[in-house]
Amino acid sequence: MRFAAGLWPVLLALTVPCLSAAPKLRLTTTTVGPASVAEGSNGPAQTIEAYNAGDGNLNLTVSSTASWVSASVGASRPCSLIAGNCLPVNFSFQTSALGKGTFTAAVNINDSSALDAPQIVTVTVQVGGGVPDSASFYVAPNGSADEVRFATNSQLAPAPTTQDGNPWLSMSVDGGGSFRFVVPYKITARHQEGMEEGSYTGSLAIRGSGLAAENKTVQVQLTVTSQPIARVSPATLDMRLAAGGPELSGRVTVYNGGMGTLSVNGATAATTSGGNWLSATANGGTVVVTVNSSGLSNGSYSGTVTVNSNAANSNVNVPVQLTVVPQGAPVSLANGVLNAGNQDNGLAQGGIATVNGEQLSNQAPERYAALPLSQTLGGVRVLVNDQAAPVLSSAYNQVSFQVPYEANAGEGVVRVERDGQPGNAVSVNIAPRAPRILQQGDYGIIANKEGTLTTQRAAKPGEAVTLFVVGLGPTTPTVTTGDAAPTGPLAVVKPTPRVVFGNAFSGVVSLDPLFAGLVPGSGGLYQVTVLLPTDVPLGDLPIALEGDDFRSNTVLLPIRE
Repeated sequence: MRFAAGLWPVLLALTVPCLSAAPKLRLTTTTVGPASVAEGSNGPAQTIEAYNAGDGNLNLTVSSTASWVSASVGASRPCSLIAGNCLPVNFSFQTSALGKGTFTAAVNINDSSALDAPQIVTVTVQVGGGVPDSASFYVAPNGSADEVRFATNSQLAPAPTTQDGNPWLSMSVDGGGSFRFVVPYKITARHQEGMEEGSYTGSLAIRGSGLAAENKTVQVQLTVTSQPIARVSPATLDMRLAAGGPELSGRVTVYNGGMGTLSVNGATAATTSGGNWLSATANGGTVVVTVNSSGLSNGSYSGTVTVNSNAANSNVNVPVQLTVVPQGAPVSLANGVLNAGNQDNGLAQGGIATVNGEQLSNQAPERYAALPLSQTLGGVRVLVNDQAAPVLSSAYNQVSFQVPYEANAGEGVVRVERDGQPGNAVSVNIAPRAPRILQQGDYGIIANKEGTLTTQRAAKPGEAVTLFVVGLGPTTPTVTTGDAAPTGPLAVVKPTPRVVFGNAFSGVVSLDPLFAGLVPGSGGLYQVTVLLPTDVPLGDLPIALEGDDFRSNTVLLPIRE
């Protein structure tokens, strides 16, 4: 999902440092690794660069969540990738005592006087290498595919071989790596026409890695089956929680990548250290994974959630890592203040947004009960340019709020305050209008004429549909920030945005909507209703909003006869 989980249904129903004087922390990357390291040895040192995108000077401190990686800040020097001077942040690895496996740590880089600090660099090492010994794939007999990803020092992509001689197995580079000389690869197994149900074998010979343990042959098995195939998203969970903080939950979606009907029978949790800090509950296609830091010391802990089902690959494992951090002030992530429509950084006056971070609340998740919205919820306040904003929901790692209509357009600062304790300040940019259509996957939250979502009953040519939107800015008449939109006269957006749909293949059409304004009785949620032409093409049609100085995200609208 591209909107904050559970937020769009909610929509439906200190002194901030002067921007002109504050330094702004920027890093050339926030990931190091995965680095392949030989067992019994220390990994090679690495360096990233920090620089100041604001005024004043940076005064950095660093700390690590694991003893096997440490960091230090060097003297200022010319930047490697951009003009100006940078501060090198040097990483050293003491991995000789680690056993074979993948290990992840977080390095905190901070300047208490800077905007967009602290920032966290995720560091990953693969002791014994990242090349798997074997790979198993499950696909349906309908041309579908399955994938496995890994990273290695080798820059030679091998030609795979299959026992039957058919080209159902392939390997390709999968994007770019953040660690020097590490290349991410993707192994793909795809059902070919004429392949019957059953098992197929193949192999890939990895060569050219500077790490001897990675130069080996990967044995591959492909199962072609008409049974259900369980897939999970995300494939791993990495969670951070303060010592003694409230329980924190994440969600894993289980879906059918095969045929037939998938039935999830349950989920179990197991940990390798720290005791019973991990639990899981399955409810249909959703597995709720909960972590509890009670009794745990600061550091990293590993566990696994196993999803049980009637699928051909009946037990699917989801690795879970919990990092326990010290109790402290609320921390908002740099670039973590996002709009509620599609979760990018397009913020607008009066728009609904989310702050992502940690220790934002020490209480159980809470949602607003009625309008007008309060400026405090669960002990949490959000300050936009030192002005308290109405809060819609509060939780340990996410707070949603309404950007005040009165907020000045341009650069701004957002800060979360918990139980009177101020958090760090992060920089944002606020536009008069920055509309974002609420989005679930690639599809928009759009209602057909009966009020049903078009993902449940597709729209038809010639009928009216309603797009739900955030960030369309001030209205006429004016609505006070946090108040319910009036039922009469309706609060309309002027000038009216245009609805643009289609593409270069189907042709692009621009229409004036029947209505564009706040949903009556809502707080900060807009609706744009448009009448579809009778000759609109069938299929999943791209649709967006456009004005003289903006264009929204593009979503898909399903249209069927």
